[in-house]
Amino acid sequence: MDADALRSQLAAALARVASGDRAALRLVYGMSSAKLFGVCLRILNDHGEAEDVLQDVYLTVWRRAASFDPAQASPITWLVAIARNRCIDRLRSGAFTRRAAPIDTAMDVVDEAPSADDMIAAGDQYRRLQSCLDELEPRQAGAIRAAFLDGSTYEELARRADMPLGTMKSIIRRGLMKLRSCLQA
Repeated sequence: MDADALRSQLAAALARVASGDRAALRLVYGMSSAKLFGVCLRILNDHGEAEDVLQDVYLTVWRRAASFDPAQASPITWLVAIARNRCIDRLRSGAFTRRAAPIDTAMDVVDEAPSADDMIAAGDQYRRLQSCLDELEPRQAGAIRAAFLDGSTYEELARRADMPLGTMKSIIRRGLMKLRSCLQA
C-alpha cells in the first residue's frame, strides 16, 4: 500500500475514533504505535517512561480525535505532535528525571565520532564512488543510486521504468559489475 493510501486509511480511522469506534482506535494504534514509541523513546531516553507516555498519547487520541483536521496536517504529523507534547509535559512535570551516570564514569565514555583520518578516507571513497557511478550508463547509474542510496526496491524501479522486473535486475547487476571493476582499478 502506498503512502497516500496509508495516510487516507489512518485519517479515516481517526474520524471513526472521534465517533467512539474502539476498533478504529486499535487500527490507529497498530498503524502508528511503533513510530510514536520511537518518538517517545528518543525524547525521554527511558523505555518504561516511553511506554507510559505512549499510553497517555492514545488516551489523548481517544478523547481528542474529533479535533483532528486532515486539511491542517497529516494524521501521523498530528499524532507525533501529541506524542512530542506529552513527552515534554512529562519532562517538565518533574515526575521523571533522567538517570545520570556518576561523573567518575565520564573517563570511560568512548567518542563514537569518526577520526579526522577516517573522515578524509570516507570523503575520498565517496568521491571515487561518485566518479565510477558517473562512468556508468545513465540508466544503470540512476537505478543503482535509487536502489542503494535512496532505498527503492527493484520492483518499484521496474514499475517506474515500465519494464519487467527481470530486466531491471539485469540492468542493476551489470551496472554493479562495472562499478566493482571501476572501484578495484
